[in-house]
Amino acid sequence: MDRRTIVVVLKGYPRLSETFIAQELLGLERAGFTLSLISMRYPTDKKRHPIHDEIRAPVHYLPEYLHHAPLRVLRALWQARRLPGFKAAWRAFTRDLKRDISRNRLRRFGQAAVLVAEWPAGGAWLHAHFIHTPASVARYTSLMTGTPFTCSAHAKDIWTSKDWELADKLTESRWTVTCTETGFQHLRTLAAEPARVHLSYHGLDLSRFAPFDGERPARNGSDSANPVIILSVGRAVEKKGYDILLEALARLPADLHWRMIHIGGGTLAKTLKAQAERLGLAEKISWNGALAQEAVLDHYRRADLFALACRIGADGDRDGLPNVIVEAASQRLMPISTTISGVPELVSDGENGLLVPPEDPAALANALERAIRDPALRKRLGDSAEARVRRDFDHHRSITQLSALFDTEWRSLA
Repeated sequence: MDRRTIVVVLKGYPRLSETFIAQELLGLERAGFTLSLISMRYPTDKKRHPIHDEIRAPVHYLPEYLHHAPLRVLRALWQARRLPGFKAAWRAFTRDLKRDISRNRLRRFGQAAVLVAEWPAGGAWLHAHFIHTPASVARYTSLMTGTPFTCSAHAKDIWTSKDWELADKLTESRWTVTCTETGFQHLRTLAAEPARVHLSYHGLDLSRFAPFDGERPARNGSDSANPVIILSVGRAVEKKGYDILLEALARLPADLHWRMIHIGGGTLAKTLKAQAERLGLAEKISWNGALAQEAVLDHYRRADLFALACRIGADGDRDGLPNVIVEAASQRLMPISTTISGVPELVSDGENGLLVPPEDPAALANALERAIRDPALRKRLGDSAEARVRRDFDHHRSITQLSALFDTEWRSLA
């Protein structure tokens, strides 16, 4: 079968926090698809994961801000206006602009025009990763060129987008995949054709997360020279609930010995460090910033438990199923988290981890104390968590599903 080039629109590439996207891109290449990556912004991370160097697809960068490349944008608009679909794209854009008067909206139309003018050779299909801004660029591009588009929706992009915009994109895209049951059900309520919304857990490339065959020490928090190691991986942003986690840690008994290691960047890092100082926790916490995947894997294997206090942000943003919880579980590391979104789709309280309500530092402190004091519990739940991941969260399932969806579309184009 002739598998032509899929043009993939991404918010940014490469990004350390989006290994699940890189994993999917590499999986599709290995399945025989040719990709061309379109990034709406240049990378800001100073490091790369090894997987980024394995992806062969070329990367093309659109102007992040239109005023930074005015001639490029004007030339693109001049070329695009001659296309038969330009009027339809313009009507869609002006209708959207009336409901969302913003520079962001203008940017997406300008970026779409640039993509049209600089269209990758062989591009026959558009796929957007995230249903908010990347799907806006893909939708306007699709209308201008007549190239069909599809979409992967995840978490923030679903929960911070207006229902009218989600409904329009769900109607105009050929299909949409999403990675949690909660997101799946929400999108289906907005879709004119619910059958075109698909659930696809992105899972892990388990060859990169081989089973951990070491034995963790039976630390129980009683020895100040041998504290229990709590690991948390995630960006320092509101929805990760790090302020709640710090409050919970501050509630632990003074005679309980622990250390926390945080991995991840994020805009709230300075604020959280100040909070830890106020709470008297600063000497017990290591802030590592963003790390490459192999370094994160090493931390999973050296830690005693994993904690992430997921919550719904003030703007509605929330996690789907954080990939870091799946990664930690793959290494027999017992997870403690909250009942937000897709977390309970992996973690069952008392069976393969501990779950508490969001925004509840007292309940989180109780769960942490229970896990710190009981190494046998950590081992039992960690072993169960790993078994669940290796049974149900192998990324090959998702790649097989996506490949079938794309192959169906190729047949429709033949």
